[in-house]
Amino acid sequence: MKKPSKETLATLDRRNELEIYRRIFYASPDYIAFSRLSDGVFIDVNPGFERLLGLKREDVIGRTSFEVGIWPDDGGEQRRAYAAQLLRERMVRDYPGQLRTSSGTIIDVEASANIVEIDGEDVLIAIVRDVTERKRAAEALREADRRKDEFLAMLAHELRNPIAPISAAAELLKSVELDRERVLQIGQMIGRQASHMAGLVDDLLDVSRVTRGLIKLDIQTCDLHELVDEAIEQARSLIASRHHLLTVRTESGPTWIRADHSRVVQVIVNLLNNAAKYTPDGGSIALRIRYEGGMVALSIADNGIGIAPPLLPHVFELFTQAERSPDRSQGGLGLGLALVKNLVELHGGRVEVASTGAGQGSCFTVRLPALMEASDARPKPVPADRRTGELGGMTVMVVDDNVDAADTLASLLQGCGCAVTVCYDARAAMAGLSEGVPQACILDIGLPEIDGYALARHVRAQPGGNDCLLLALSGYGQPSDRIKAEAAGFDHYLVKPARLDELAGLLAAKSCSRTALKLVGGA
Repeated sequence: MKKPSKETLATLDRRNELEIYRRIFYASPDYIAFSRLSDGVFIDVNPGFERLLGLKREDVIGRTSFEVGIWPDDGGEQRRAYAAQLLRERMVRDYPGQLRTSSGTIIDVEASANIVEIDGEDVLIAIVRDVTERKRAAEALREADRRKDEFLAMLAHELRNPIAPISAAAELLKSVELDRERVLQIGQMIGRQASHMAGLVDDLLDVSRVTRGLIKLDIQTCDLHELVDEAIEQARSLIASRHHLLTVRTESGPTWIRADHSRVVQVIVNLLNNAAKYTPDGGSIALRIRYEGGMVALSIADNGIGIAPPLLPHVFELFTQAERSPDRSQGGLGLGLALVKNLVELHGGRVEVASTGAGQGSCFTVRLPALMEASDARPKPVPADRRTGELGGMTVMVVDDNVDAADTLASLLQGCGCAVTVCYDARAAMAGLSEGVPQACILDIGLPEIDGYALARHVRAQPGGNDCLLLALSGYGQPSDRIKAEAAGFDHYLVKPARLDELAGLLAAKSCSRTALKLVGGA
């Protein structure tokens, strides 16, 4: 068999090379175009070019890029820099730029190009990739990173705000002889600041639960009027401190809904607080309830600073809030409205915002499915003063390795008439239990050596232990913690800091069943 000559092999190699180029040319998802360097006329373009720019091959060949119209009107500087580098280096790699499609859309691209000689003529071979989505994603990551940094700065600011007066109050209580009235004022101030810090932590935990889908609703029949009354009571101090005029108007129609009582109250409180924070002193807030086509609509409108049009589409996103001034101590973390949106949607409703612009006020409207009649309305809660009055002589053991927390809680319970024993670790508590089990035990979970779960099981194992009301008190608030607490024998799970009225209510209702264990202050 005769061997092929060198000339034949070279011809075959060129043919193979051309075939490879041809396949790449037609198969590539990217734009590939050949054009004469002398006049810029297109020699050929591939299907990727047609897909990217929406132009047909036959309408492009024989015309220049200017005649085809693929350059944005403001792209002159980009084109000149691109051409200068090509002429200087005869190639470019991943050159950033923009092109215009046949529909007029401007897209972000990266171009790589070479100048090669074909049959004695310089030909430009350009490969262009659409990076619009990649660039948009990168910009979104940069924006998220910027908002994260702003959020951390706001978090530090918001935490320092209450810490400063609490620290000052502690020094004042140590260094000055104070009368009872002054001590009461300082105590109230500390309580307000501690509640503010607890609210920040609760918001952070709620955001975490919502984003991970861990919120579980306790659905029951509720009258929206009662939820509004409770929310107004919680928001009253902030509204009063800014001297706002709050008006409430209810139009005819059903106001019963199927909802989680505490979560809907949380939604309304967040909207009222938002209105109060962003309305200057002496402003007005109007709350309106009405029935609209199977939905109960609750609107909260204010005459505050309003929302600028660029911010309006983003107000329900995490960490978004109006621009803060240095003296705006109530700015918050930008979590409240994100929680509002998620909680409302979990109830099968929707929330909307309207504002005509900065300085024009804003209006938030929540719509929830209405019930035409209520058959199992929620009983009204027992007032806190009635609860505390029922605790006289009740024996309670408090176990917490945080000495200050244990002693303070004991003092509060003693003020309600309870006989309180305090232990700072589980072994001391076990020793005390050997002398008799109290009517109620309030146990921290994160105890050293022996945790609160093990201690709870020990209580249940004692004579009379099954009759003891067991309350878990912990800084942990995840659903898994509640499940562990229930398995250990706890009746209720409270998240620190527990409110006295909540605690007193549970103690007063000592006969309640352990099967109704709930995470108080959590999900």
